[in-house]
Amino acid sequence: MKFSRRRILHLAAGAAAAPALPYVARADTYPSRPVHLIIGYLPGGSADMTARFFGQWLSERLGQQFVIESRAGGSTNIATEAVIRATPDGYTLFLASPANATNAALYDKLNFEFLRDVVPIAGLIRFADVVVVNPSLPVKTIPELIAYAKANPGALNFASSGVGSTLHVAGELFKMMTGVDIVHVPYRGGAPAMLDLIAGRAQIMFDNVPTALPYIRDGKIRPLAVTAAARVDVLPDLPLVADYLPGYEASAWYGIVGPKGTPAEVMDKLNREANAILAEPDKKKRLAELGASLLPGTPADFAKLLADETAKWGKVIRFAGIKAEQ
Repeated sequence: MKFSRRRILHLAAGAAAAPALPYVARADTYPSRPVHLIIGYLPGGSADMTARFFGQWLSERLGQQFVIESRAGGSTNIATEAVIRATPDGYTLFLASPANATNAALYDKLNFEFLRDVVPIAGLIRFADVVVVNPSLPVKTIPELIAYAKANPGALNFASSGVGSTLHVAGELFKMMTGVDIVHVPYRGGAPAMLDLIAGRAQIMFDNVPTALPYIRDGKIRPLAVTAAARVDVLPDLPLVADYLPGYEASAWYGIVGPKGTPAEVMDKLNREANAILAEPDKKKRLAELGASLLPGTPADFAKLLADETAKWGKVIRFAGIKAEQ
């Protein structure tokens, strides 16, 4: 059987288009099966809490389960790479965090480039840090802390949850902007760091508001200021570090990304649903009670945050000469 040239071109065009049709249909009906949201941390922390809240809320809105998977290790690099290598169909997502912004400068060699290999989908929330001290330290304000540290160089320790952690780089940013000499003491997690702060073996900590709040309320540690760009509802009387150091800001933020190539229709749908959740009064109230601020916006807005944070913390890490523990 012979075909005309026009007929051959028509059939070829149809064959080329055929594989795309089911793919578009899947995007239109997304999600049609459970979605896996990967986190790079152990259960129990603020990342896990954020993933479980939003996973539940997205499940309720979209009618499919969002399964939270913890793949801890390598400062989130193990989980990040697993998502980047996954099929870009919207069924494997990742909860991005500040570690993804800092790792580019902390690690000399990675098997991926985060900003290149993922697609930003939706910003979710920020948790401010709070500068807290052991009550025995004779300071009650940020200016008093700076003055005391300058009068006693090398005498004060600040505890963190580990080398290169958000709690560490928040302290290094403080050092960079003030010129004080305070010694970083890394711990294997925020909980042991907080215990040593309470015991007086460390004097200062830049901790996330939700984890520090119970100890502040019990009087076990003294808060000096929050590190956000705006005051925090759960600590309304506490000033900002930026009131004394203009431009200072440090926070733990979370958002959803997918592997590069994730369909635009899927990204748009997830973004719309995330923004709808952030606009619900009961969700806003619940998150505010935890000390969170909201990050609504477009995928482009979240992309800008990722790029800005990567540049900002890269500068701090290079200034402090921090290298990841191997």
